Amino acid sequence: MAINQSICFGGFSRGAENPVDVIRKAAEIGYKSVEMLPAELWPVVRDHGMRVAIIVGHASLPDGLNKRENHDRIEDEILKNIDIAAANDIPGLICFSGNREGKSEEEGRDNTIEGLARVTKAAEEKGINLCIELLNSKVNHPDYQCDKTEWGVEVCKGVGSPRAQLLYDIYHMQIMEGDLIRNITDYSDYIGHFHTAGNPGRHDLDDEQEIYYPAVMRAIAKTGYDLYVGHEFGPKGDAIAAMQHAFNVCNV
Repeated sequence: MAINQSICFGGFSRGAENPVDVIRKAAEIGYKSVEMLPAELWPVVRDHGMRVAIIVGHASLPDGLNKRENHDRIEDEILKNIDIAAANDIPGLICFSGNREGKSEEEGRDNTIEGLARVTKAAEEKGINLCIELLNSKVNHPDYQCDKTEWGVEVCKGVGSPRAQLLYDIYHMQIMEGDLIRNITDYSDYIGHFHTAGNPGRHDLDDEQEIYYPAVMRAIAKTGYDLYVGHEFGPKGDAIAAMQHAFNVCNV
């Protein structure tokens, strides 16, 4: 079973004279999606036979669902973006726990469950996955609360909806806990999207970084996962060459 690969547009379009060329090249290489790109380019992605796999569901990564005072705002934003996603054949929205700011793991978890539960009925009706992103709090996102797989799974279980999922970022989870293949296998029912990058550095999936991506991709494929794996890194050199190399590494 081949992995459906996606590129996160920003990392590969920096410096490009024509962003349409990046989309065209992704299609030529064999990518199935371009994600996290301006809405005016979504029709270009579709014209090249690809999908937009995921978009951001609500504003503010640090100020997220773990704070009850944010719930009204985030509910409005997610409901609006559920409709947008459904109208544009986009299967997922990215959601964020927010930073701890003194909240215990239990309080932050319970608040996140409460906030996400307010929008899952609409997500179920429209067939949209709400993917809480797992991020590292050690290097890139200090104090971010959803920084361990088990915490994120507890949130998904607490919400109790098949549309409450995780965005499992392989780079971030390698930094926080490692044990990638075991966690991906054990918690596959709760994962609705993946991101990649090389660690350390958040660059290319090359032999200067420590994650052996072919084995990780084989583990993902064995779970029966049929959505998208998005490459979210900053190329060290030529963006198109990095795009081709990442595709080859993960084309298992």
